Amino acid sequence: MTKTSPEVQQALETIFNEDSSLYANRGWNQRSGYGKSPAILNIDMANAWTRQGYRFTCNDMDDQIIPGTQRLLRAARAKNLPVIYTTTAFCSRFDIGAFPLKGPWEDLMLGSPAIEIDDRIKPVDGVDTVIVKKRPSAFAGTHLGGILRAGGIDTLICTGVTMAGCVRHTIEDALGEGFRTIVVRECVGDRVPAAIEWNIFDLDMKYCDVEPLDKVIAHIEGNQVAVYEYPRS
Repeated sequence: MTKTSPEVQQALETIFNEDSSLYANRGWNQRSGYGKSPAILNIDMANAWTRQGYRFTCNDMDDQIIPGTQRLLRAARAKNLPVIYTTTAFCSRFDIGAFPLKGPWEDLMLGSPAIEIDDRIKPVDGVDTVIVKKRPSAFAGTHLGGILRAGGIDTLICTGVTMAGCVRHTIEDALGEGFRTIVVRECVGDRVPAAIEWNIFDLDMKYCDVEPLDKVIAHIEGNQVAVYEYPRS
């Protein structure tokens, strides 16, 4: 597990403390809250990011992010909250577009184990929703916004990777699409520790509420959310 060095962490905390005051004085860092009808969104929690040995592999999976997400899912399923997963995958080299100019996106081909959701947090067949996306944001070119509105969802509780990539883009778009977003602090990650810290700070100031796992679970379990009723066919 890669940790931010003490020197870098101290520098980040100094910057964050100063910038927090700046944002507060200018009316930023408002709390958006949970709304009335949440859903869980697990962003790119597939093998290429969660398992060792891939070029997309992220830090802190086995000891923090996967166990934390398991706890969150148990609480959410007990309330029958909708659970949504995304993975990023392509059907051909042409389908990938220009992404290989900057990274090993050819590793993410449909049908490969790399793009399958990690079976430690696997979707429930016939109940959960899995969206295959082509872009960093879970909203870009997908039906995510439509199914959330159809289900009366007003809040996304997010886990996933990467903090500086797909998580960030999804959170920014969620607010633009009219949804509140809660980011579960222990359930998001990246390959670069400092990238996690900066984006957690910046997104909490501008686009979402970053909350600790225990607090999120207490909210779900504490009768503050209604048990979701799936639309009848």
